[in-house]
Amino acid sequence: MSEVRELDAVEVERLTRRGLRLAQLTVAYNVVEGVVAITLGVLAGLVSVVGFGIDSGIESVAAVLVALRLAGRLRHGEPDERKERLTLRLVAATFFLLAGYVTFEGVRSLLGGETPETSTPVVVLLVASIVVMPVLAALKRRVGLALRDNLILADAAETRICVLLSISTLAGVVLFQLTGAAWLDPVAAFVIAAFAVHEGREAWEGELVEDGDDDDD
Repeated sequence: MSEVRELDAVEVERLTRRGLRLAQLTVAYNVVEGVVAITLGVLAGLVSVVGFGIDSGIESVAAVLVALRLAGRLRHGEPDERKERLTLRLVAATFFLLAGYVTFEGVRSLLGGETPETSTPVVVLLVASIVVMPVLAALKRRVGLALRDNLILADAAETRICVLLSISTLAGVVLFQLTGAAWLDPVAAFVIAAFAVHEGREAWEGELVEDGDDDDD
């Protein structure tokens, strides 16, 4: 495990403010992304794109929860452990909500034999997410590891899931355009559901700091 450098109060406040700004930026970006994704997904009949838009909304909820808690820390100084634990579990619940939604929609799509249409705007939206979201996730993760903060790391994990969802959804859309295999779209959603459950369990148990330390070995 790598050594953890002790932070003074000034640096803790600086990093906390950075985490707050990143959470606020996440909310702003995801609100726009979610509205566009749901609109395009409904028009094109792409269940995973609608799920992607719902994910943007869920991620916004998680980021709002994180932002409120970080703002509370800045106002009151020392973290309130009870509120920190409650907020972390609420954020973890958003992972399970996402997993349940995309699984339901994937099953419905498979059983209903839905056939998505091709959509160039959807591809552009997903590519934009693949460019923007990894940067946000990496910045959040850096702050979370520096503060050894499970709440910020959970927010980073949710942003990484958005990246994975973007990649798998894009793969499903492009492969459908190339092969006509409609089942690829809901299968892409099932993959993301598995990731969401895994990350949600770790966030619920507060194990994200330990995992982050292991990754840095």
